[in-house]
Amino acid sequence: MMWIIYAAVFLCVAALIVGVSMLFKTTDDTVEDRLDALAGLKSPTVTSDQEQSLLAGPLDEMPGFFERHLGRGNVRLLIEQADVEMTPATFGLVTAGFGLGGAALVLVAGLNVLIAAAVGLVLAMLPLGWLTFLRKRRFKVFGQQLPEALELMARGLRAGHSLQAGFQLVGQETSDPLGTEFLRVFEEQNLGFSLEQALQGMTDRVPNLDLKFFATAVILQRQTGGDLGEILEKIGSLIRERFRIFGQIQALTGEGRLSGIVLLALAPVLFLVMLKLNYEYSMTLFNDPMGRKLMAFTIVVQLLGAYVIKKIVNIKV
Repeated sequence: MMWIIYAAVFLCVAALIVGVSMLFKTTDDTVEDRLDALAGLKSPTVTSDQEQSLLAGPLDEMPGFFERHLGRGNVRLLIEQADVEMTPATFGLVTAGFGLGGAALVLVAGLNVLIAAAVGLVLAMLPLGWLTFLRKRRFKVFGQQLPEALELMARGLRAGHSLQAGFQLVGQETSDPLGTEFLRVFEEQNLGFSLEQALQGMTDRVPNLDLKFFATAVILQRQTGGDLGEILEKIGSLIRERFRIFGQIQALTGEGRLSGIVLLALAPVLFLVMLKLNYEYSMTLFNDPMGRKLMAFTIVVQLLGAYVIKKIVNIKV
């Protein structure tokens, strides 16, 4: 009888996760819009508000916590930013498989239902953590490639190349991910998109502050004039200086970050050790009402401590 209940719960949760993932799935009309523009069925021009979208907000306006880690809640955007060949529906199925499969294994092992739920929740978060890790690593590589790309584009402009040819040059001479993004801007312009639209799309896909400086400088130069090559060289020098200062800060805060990791990992590791040495004693935290309250209080304090430590060692440059 219990296996029937477990199977029903599995099917219900799997259907729920797939349904939610399908809600996140947005219709991608980019290709259709480009084809319509090339066929003359749709004008590729944009309104004045769209052209000024990069200039309307402050330059230092960056995504919040959930936008940085979850891609604005859009699973398709998160997958695209992580550069993974996967659909949102597949991602939902993988998440359900990890979570429910892990919980089922814990139940088969004869452990407590609460432990099975906790293990299932942790395993269900692994695919999301994997995408977030790939996304963060890709953005980091993009930021490291940006100064060299800007200097390459500046040299191309001084040699007499157009700005559009500069995007093509950087896209061909630079490896992924920056080369792919710049080449995509070049191709979008060939398909009828304005430069403002192409730059706006790139800043949406790659929420990098330095990239936003670059896009804003390009738009302002097209509207007001000026030596774009010199501007790009100065932006590249500024980015390199920021990297140098950031490296010094990372070296100075290394001890604090390591101490935070040790302190935050101490309680979970100690609990696992006690669970192995004395199972009945450790299960008091789940079986006794006071134990559950203490465990909830410990989790809240751990999260609060992690937040405080992060604020102390995370110095913005």
